[in-house]
Amino acid sequence: MARYTGAVCKLCRREGQKLFLKATKCYTEKCPIERRNYPPGQHGQAQARRRKTSDYAVRLREKQKVKRMYGLHEQQFRNLFERAAQQSGVTGENLLVGLETRLDNIVFRLGFAGSRAQARQLARHRHVAVNGVVVDVPSYQVQPGDEVSVRSGSKELASIQASLESRTRLEPVDWLVADDKNRVGRMTRRPTRQDIPLAVQEQLIVELYSK
Repeated sequence: MARYTGAVCKLCRREGQKLFLKATKCYTEKCPIERRNYPPGQHGQAQARRRKTSDYAVRLREKQKVKRMYGLHEQQFRNLFERAAQQSGVTGENLLVGLETRLDNIVFRLGFAGSRAQARQLARHRHVAVNGVVVDVPSYQVQPGDEVSVRSGSKELASIQASLESRTRLEPVDWLVADDKNRVGRMTRRPTRQDIPLAVQEQLIVELYSK
């Protein structure tokens, strides 16, 4: 499956809000969405002026927004949804928890990477370990009590240092504890919906896939 390699700022403009897809640049530079707050493309401004949007379009945009935030392909996202639907509890909450407990997101939340894409790259290049064992699968599901760390030979990477310096810009989550000096973090408990700082309506995604 091909991964999107175009300008990520276009994705933010398409969804009408910052998705923080770049590393530290989204926190330190003025985003194009602030200058052109309408969808990209020849008819972007015309789309922005439309007043009526179908229910399907609203649900689709919410799904696309969340999928792009976490950098998943459509099939990956659907597989995660189907697993969430099979679990007990609220499907929408299960979906967000499944997304949040992915290894690449944990690395991002701990501040070891400036974006989820950068965190995914760190995992793929074998810079990350879980409980002392190298894990190069970004979708690996971290469990409560697991220790996520940067390998000893990778602790001084410039990208990790830059990410830690900008870590204060991230919204803190109390289900993770981090030791920045030693490049180690731990998932203390499974997050709930209230612990996930995302302005999304996950029920719209459930309704979209339930049709």
